[in-house]
Amino acid sequence: MSEWPSPPKAGKEWEILEKAVMASVEEQKRARRWGIFFKLVTLLYVLIFLSLIFSSGSRHGGSKVEGAVDHTAVVEIRGEIADGADANADDIIDGLREAFEAKHSKAIILSINSPGGSPVQSAYVYDEIRKLQAEHKNKKVYAVISDLGASGAYYIAAAADQIYVSPASLVGSIGVIMPGVGVQGLLQKVGVEDRTMTAGQHKAIMNPMAPVSPEEKAHVQKMLNTIHQQFISAVKQGRGQRLKETPDMFSGLFWTGQQAVEMGLADGFGSVKSVAKQAGAEELVDYTAEKSPMDSLIRKLGASMGESIAAKLDLGGGLQLR
Repeated sequence: MSEWPSPPKAGKEWEILEKAVMASVEEQKRARRWGIFFKLVTLLYVLIFLSLIFSSGSRHGGSKVEGAVDHTAVVEIRGEIADGADANADDIIDGLREAFEAKHSKAIILSINSPGGSPVQSAYVYDEIRKLQAEHKNKKVYAVISDLGASGAYYIAAAADQIYVSPASLVGSIGVIMPGVGVQGLLQKVGVEDRTMTAGQHKAIMNPMAPVSPEEKAHVQKMLNTIHQQFISAVKQGRGQRLKETPDMFSGLFWTGQQAVEMGLADGFGSVKSVAKQAGAEELVDYTAEKSPMDSLIRKLGASMGESIAAKLDLGGGLQLR
């Protein structure tokens, strides 16, 4: 039986052509996939950008559109008080000004839960509260401390007409601290040599790799004492005759809310709601400035860059009311 001859095998040229065509098709598929990916990413960026634009300037609590309702304005102070942090003087002051100027706000509550922070930021807020109180004599300011109202946070609270706490709150810590360590002995043991170079006799003051001279230590202590006295003066001015001053009141110690009331550092026990009821306007409206995500990112980047530059130049920045 005769057999049909087998078809000729494709030549090498055909195999090369086939591979080239398949590679071209695969490349087109890959290009289409990347094209779709980049279009989706671009669309996502546009949507985020638009959401940032429309959300900028928004605030906690949509009830800020107050209408004709009498209310108690609330400004929150949460976390560390510092430039670049959520609790920074600019944002707190913006909220306070708007709260005081609102036609239907009958009182202002500072809702505080903070360990303190920058003495400069705290002083800015303290001074602004005193200024606004003088301009709006018919509106009282109440500070309500929940878990923690220490150091710089208490500095701010001292500007209020009255301070309310929980019996278990932690209050006080009226002092100033500049953290520092010395590792000179350790470095010598492991054979590390300090090669710090400066222009200026005291530029390397507080260098952890070198001993602190008595002259430099006295200089720093004088500076801390000066800031401490500013803190003490603010507390005495704000609290007045209500303070039952003790030898350790301004030593940096902190106390429970119950002890704070007994010492005159606080006026009584209460929450935001109970104090608002006492103020005669139970309706609460939050005036805490809420930054848009873009604002937060820019602020954090700016603060981070400032800290990096300060570290490079040895400008310090560790002084805190804690």
